[in-house]
Amino acid sequence: MQSAPKPFSIPAHSLPLPARDQAAWVGWGLALSSTFASSLVTPLVRGAVLGGMDPLTLLLLRLLLAVALMAGTLAVTAPRSLRLARAGWGRMGLIGLISGVEIGCFFSSLAYVDASTTAMIKSTQPLVVLLLLALGGERLTQRSLVRLGLSMIGIYLLVGAGSHVAPLGLLFLALSLLLYALQLVLTQWWLSSYDAATVTLYVTTLMTLVVAVWWGLTETTWAAPGLSGWLVIVVLALVSTFFAKLTLYAAIRRIGSGQIALLWPLQTLSVIVLSVIFLNERFTAVQAVGGVLILVSALLAMERPRWPKPTYTT
Repeated sequence: MQSAPKPFSIPAHSLPLPARDQAAWVGWGLALSSTFASSLVTPLVRGAVLGGMDPLTLLLLRLLLAVALMAGTLAVTAPRSLRLARAGWGRMGLIGLISGVEIGCFFSSLAYVDASTTAMIKSTQPLVVLLLLALGGERLTQRSLVRLGLSMIGIYLLVGAGSHVAPLGLLFLALSLLLYALQLVLTQWWLSSYDAATVTLYVTTLMTLVVAVWWGLTETTWAAPGLSGWLVIVVLALVSTFFAKLTLYAAIRRIGSGQIALLWPLQTLSVIVLSVIFLNERFTAVQAVGGVLILVSALLAMERPRWPKPTYTT
């Protein structure tokens, strides 16, 4: 017997003003947590690929471990979250397909493009998300355009111009940009009434199936990861998949995919810093200025909370 989808909570716009402010702060906390957890992916995967590991094999093992962790956790803590009404399968199926192709493209691009250049190209993600939301009827404000302008200038200074990108790597990244934006927007439009844990489990499971088919079609030769490879896989599965996706879907419900997309420059900055530390990439004074602009852009993405006016009695 199938049950109706379980909603996250009362929609934020239906709450009283103080409760909306609290929900917004919770949403921003979740979005920032997801952003920093996701920022580990690019430098860790790039380092593993440079060490000789196949990117699709790494991705598939990461997703298999993450799905097993999600399913086991829900089976013990919230078994009702495993139930999904028939109406939800079509929408989750399409989003899972889009997500699987997107993440496959992104991981494949890391075999051709270095971490810094990848971060620069992916920094245009907010613009793609906002344009898709505008096509769906949401207003593209002047403030959003200012934030994007600051972030683009910051990215240019941070990473620099003239980086050579292999054509195939550029194609993979372009597809990843478009499909990730579509995933965020459709999640906001279609899945906002579903429990975050349910969405995380089923979308990630469908992603895994897509990646498994992709891996099989490429006829990749299996090579067992070494100790360092398994360590990367565990961190990616636990932190950058299980935790990052759970907080992402919960944040979309509270503040929307457009606001989350505007935090992408902050993720880019995190990727660059981690690449400098672990991949020995250069970080100049000009790049530091770019990093500051990115941080300013990320801070401007957050709406100032509207505190209720005090009530005086006589």
